[in-house]
Amino acid sequence: MSYLFTSESVSEGHPDKIADQISDALLDSFLAFDKTSKVACETLVTTGQVVLAGEVRSNTYLDVQQIARDVINDIGYTKGEYQFSGDSCGVISLIHEQSQDIYQGVDKTSKEEQGAGDQGMMFGYATKETENYMPLALDISHKLLIELAKLRREGDDIKYLRPDAKAQVTIEYSDDNVPQRIDTIVISTQHDDFDEDETMLKKIADDIKSILIPRVKALFDEDTQALFDDDITYHINPTGKFVIGGPHGDAGLTGRKIIVDTYGGKGAHGGGAFSGKDPSKVDRSAAYAARHIAKNMVAAGIADEVLVQVSYAIGVSEPTSILVNTTNKHIDMSDGEIAKKIRQIFDMRPGMIEERLKLRNPIYRETAAYGHMGKEPRLETKIYRSDYSGEVRHEVELFTWEKLDYVDQLKEAFNL
Repeated sequence: MSYLFTSESVSEGHPDKIADQISDALLDSFLAFDKTSKVACETLVTTGQVVLAGEVRSNTYLDVQQIARDVINDIGYTKGEYQFSGDSCGVISLIHEQSQDIYQGVDKTSKEEQGAGDQGMMFGYATKETENYMPLALDISHKLLIELAKLRREGDDIKYLRPDAKAQVTIEYSDDNVPQRIDTIVISTQHDDFDEDETMLKKIADDIKSILIPRVKALFDEDTQALFDDDITYHINPTGKFVIGGPHGDAGLTGRKIIVDTYGGKGAHGGGAFSGKDPSKVDRSAAYAARHIAKNMVAAGIADEVLVQVSYAIGVSEPTSILVNTTNKHIDMSDGEIAKKIRQIFDMRPGMIEERLKLRNPIYRETAAYGHMGKEPRLETKIYRSDYSGEVRHEVELFTWEKLDYVDQLKEAFNL
């Protein structure tokens, strides 16, 4: 009996994602001017207002209000009719210094001794069902919204789009967990006002099917393209009119889209959000490291699907546990035996994760929309300017946890 599985994504203009991007832009700016910064920034956005809160310990001073405004404008909230604009919104900063009680447990003289920034468990997941080792339903959902945002910015083929949008994709799987077809695609996109609602709904539906879907389909390999058949059920702006959106339509908060950020409901999630947290917070760094392990394991041919769990005690460097759960493995070892070997290969102490994945760099704004996992690693030059600290330039490597740099070592270790 076949079954259905669904994942969703949200656009960069979704209220919660605006909050995530502001939090990560603040983090990047602190790290750009002081790599040792300890940051935990939370953001709230609502009609005409932005509230920044959290804890920071840093040797630099930033104009956090201007950073927030720049992010909002970059996303596309630049018009008065949106009821939320980077140039006109109020920005309130309630950021204060990090607790000394936490700082003394995390900050150590050496990277090896650095303690975890909190207790908790984190998960990493990978599957061979897509080229980027991500669940297919989530991968399609992300790409739908990435291309929709490109169409909005281009303004040539579709001229009425506004920044807020959501997508959802349902895949039909066979009993042996192989994708058979796309069953349903749901897209809700904010738009300019139309004179007639019926005309509006037809225009949006036609444009999504004839312009957006072919662009997204072309991004995939032939096997995945074949899943886009003529029997897909489309729900496009199913509630009808979607003019009021963004923070004017709903309040947004940092960390409310953790499933969108990770694996779309596949695998598991420890519950900790990512955005606004420096890498001493294992909610973020250990989740990246666990994805790095899982992806390299699948790419090495150890199993078709891998879930990795790691857990920590606050202030303690060594993990309290590492679990590996495999599906359709291709080696004659138990998951417990595999986990022991993985622990020997990957140093999961927080300081060593930071060093291995180069996490003390301003690399986080790019993670804060369309998923933290599944993107291509790349080099980028970033320039940061501050009235207080001048200008700095950083050559950074983005998405280091997506690199397949341990495949050969894993093949050797597991005799593959």
